[in-house]
This record gives sequence, structure tokens and C-alpha cells, in this order.
Amino acid sequence: MNPVRWSFRTLMFVGAVACFALIGFAIYSQLQWGLEPCPLCIFQRLAFAALGVVLLVAALHAPRGRGGRTVYGLLGFAAAAVGIGIAGRHVWLQMHPPGFATCGAPFAFMRETMDTPTLIQKVLTGSGDCGAVDWTFLGLSMPAWSLVWFLLLAAVALFAGLRTRR
Repeated sequence: MNPVRWSFRTLMFVGAVACFALIGFAIYSQLQWGLEPCPLCIFQRLAFAALGVVLLVAALHAPRGRGGRTVYGLLGFAAAAVGIGIAGRHVWLQMHPPGFATCGAPFAFMRETMDTPTLIQKVLTGSGDCGAVDWTFLGLSMPAWSLVWFLLLAAVALFAGLRTRR
């Protein structure tokens, strides 16, 4: 059961399942534990969803040629890289919280009142609640765990997509 020897299809499928399980855990923690997500949390969920879709499509398609596998590996890496950027920013905010009380207006309100570029800029410059640490496991906050998972899944996507055999 050495994961390094798993097929392209298996690696991509396991990565997709991990993405959807992580989204499920985030929703569970929101609904059962009352951990309200900040805008950066929402964007991390979207990044996990995008990565999960890419990995699932790659697993279902499972191209035999190296070119197709490389494309899927790079697409998976790109989706994970977006997640790495968002989670990295969130971890940075938690380590250096600004002196504000909240991240700002609720995400739904901002979506209704702002154009997309302004919304993205506003969310990525989140403050206050984005800097609060409400949950930890083994000393890491939820955004830190997201960062770890994005890094791991980026490595899996690249490994599966760029290796020459299987």
C-alpha cells in the first residue's frame, strides 16, 4: 500500500476525496461547533472545491499519454497554488492580526454591493475576525491545516502528473 506506487487514477481520486472531505469538515465545524467562516475561509473552501473537481476529472479521465497527465498535474497544482496563497495570507493574518474588531461586512452583503475585483481585494485584505484563532488541532489553526493540505495536494498533483510511469 505504498502511495508512491499508486496509479495516476488512484492518486487523483484519493486527492479529490481528501478535498471534498476537508470541505465537509469545514461545513460540519460551522454547523455543529458554530465556527463562522470569514471571507478567507470561504475562498479556501472554493479553492478546495476547484482542486477537488480538477482531481476528480483527472481520475475519471485518466489519460494514458504523458501530455494529458501533465496537463492535469499542472491544473491541479495551479488550483492548489491559489489555495496556498489564500491560506498563507490567512495564516499570516492570524500571526499578525490588525487592530480591527471584524473582517468587515458579511460576504453576502459585499457580493451584492461590490464588483468582483473590489470584492476580491477586500476579502484578501481581511482583518479582525480573519486573525482570530477559534480552533486548533495539534497546535495548528484551521487555516494552517488548510495550508498543509494544499501543499500536500499540490505535491500529489505534480507527482502524479509528471512522473513517467504508471
